[in-house]
Amino acid sequence: MARNDAAAALLPAARPGGRFADVVPAWLALAHHALHRPGRPADRALQAAPAGPIGERRFEAHPTVHEDGTVAWWLVDDTDHQLAREALRVEREQTAALSRASSALLSSLNLAHCMDVTAQMAAESLADAALAIAPARGRTLPVVSCLRGGAPTASRQPAELDDVPGLDEALRGFPPVPSRWIDPASAPAWMVPEGFGPVGSMVITPLPGHGVPAGALVLLRKADTAAFTEDEEVFARLFAARSGAALSAARLYAEQSAITEVLMRELLPPALHQVSGVDFAGGYRPSGDHERIGGDFYDVHPAAVEGEASLITLGDVCGKGLEAAVLTGKIRNTLHALLPLADDHERMLGLLNTALLTSHHTRFATLVLASAQRRGNEVDLRLTSAGHPTPLIVRSDGTVQEADTRGTLVGALPEVRARTTALTLAPGESCVLYTDGITEAQGGPMGDALFGADRLKRALAGCAGVPAEGIVEHVQMLAAQWLGGRRHDDMAVVVISAPHTHHLSAVNGHTRGRFTA
Repeated sequence: MARNDAAAALLPAARPGGRFADVVPAWLALAHHALHRPGRPADRALQAAPAGPIGERRFEAHPTVHEDGTVAWWLVDDTDHQLAREALRVEREQTAALSRASSALLSSLNLAHCMDVTAQMAAESLADAALAIAPARGRTLPVVSCLRGGAPTASRQPAELDDVPGLDEALRGFPPVPSRWIDPASAPAWMVPEGFGPVGSMVITPLPGHGVPAGALVLLRKADTAAFTEDEEVFARLFAARSGAALSAARLYAEQSAITEVLMRELLPPALHQVSGVDFAGGYRPSGDHERIGGDFYDVHPAAVEGEASLITLGDVCGKGLEAAVLTGKIRNTLHALLPLADDHERMLGLLNTALLTSHHTRFATLVLASAQRRGNEVDLRLTSAGHPTPLIVRSDGTVQEADTRGTLVGALPEVRARTTALTLAPGESCVLYTDGITEAQGGPMGDALFGADRLKRALAGCAGVPAEGIVEHVQMLAAQWLGGRRHDDMAVVVISAPHTHHLSAVNGHTRGRFTA
């Protein structure tokens, strides 16, 4: 064999006349044997240039085959290119991992699911095991741990943060402590998953949230695995940033959902039942199927003293959705505060009107007030309408009458004018209060006709003697059929009924007896 000066520097053992296989690395000797074996055509090239390490560098070998069968090997230093290719490969894998993590984490606003995904994806991409730790709740830490290839497991652990260097700082959002400063042996037993074995290295990094820390991420590697490098710790912080943002959003959503649920319960119309011998039933349907509240409302306020009149309110705020629901809540609270004046409908409406005019709201509302008092077998009613559709009275013979009450809406004019009417319901008779979402429901065969007050009266004419709940269900069913799935306004209906009575014969067979509900 022969060599030049560059080859002598690279392969000092090479000597003229020496055996090629004795002085070159094994990967080059195999390539030379494959190229120079007897009977091989001289012009036949290798399918790919062989490559491998020589010392701490990496080389590609390119052969030149001469006519006499000898081969000259040209070695090209490929170390920098190989390092660049490896760095690009790692970067692409890390980018893909971050993309998968973002997709998985942002696919749900469920906090428990985000914790599970964080621990599982960290274990698969970054370590042999991972723990997602949420901020302490009381004296415990919510923890989700996961082994590589396993399923995440949730638990609660004592909030003894001093046992683990860097964990308290991470949970408070401080920069992470480098892993080389953390003694793996300091990991408490609850932090090491069962069957994991000795911990070789550990990374603790914060999960940054939106202004408030979302928790901490703990990465563990086994003792027989290479320790975390600085680049891997940087990547762990990038992963933690994605996870922290998702966890923070999920926690914020959970908190807002809990608050919304509490407020929603206060804004939703109540379930109605019999109060002081009077039957009440109500039904409500918001304008959007995805909404639960709107601008229609109703309430029944039992009398403070048994036997006195209960106050029924039903109203319709201008507009729909959340803004209308907010004003609805204000009106309901104001009316509740005015209950000591329940015997004077006109004064209640005047004070409510003043309260609305002095608020920052620019919306108005229509309203109907009803006072219902059981007297023997009958129910005495006083009805006052403030710009609201006229209440309808369903008599026992099927006659439907309009209550003689009119008035102006509240929240728009300096003064409210309203007229109160009094009437009596016999056993089995009902008073129907409703919002214009019922009569203005647009649908029918052609889809452009209003349900209308006349159609409502005809429907109620067939409800003589029907219980209050049955009338509500019947009206709601007819309105829904008329709409046929089309858009509509909020719809509310309340029915006040005098219960049916039964005649009880006297014991001695001669007295008149009595009626009881």
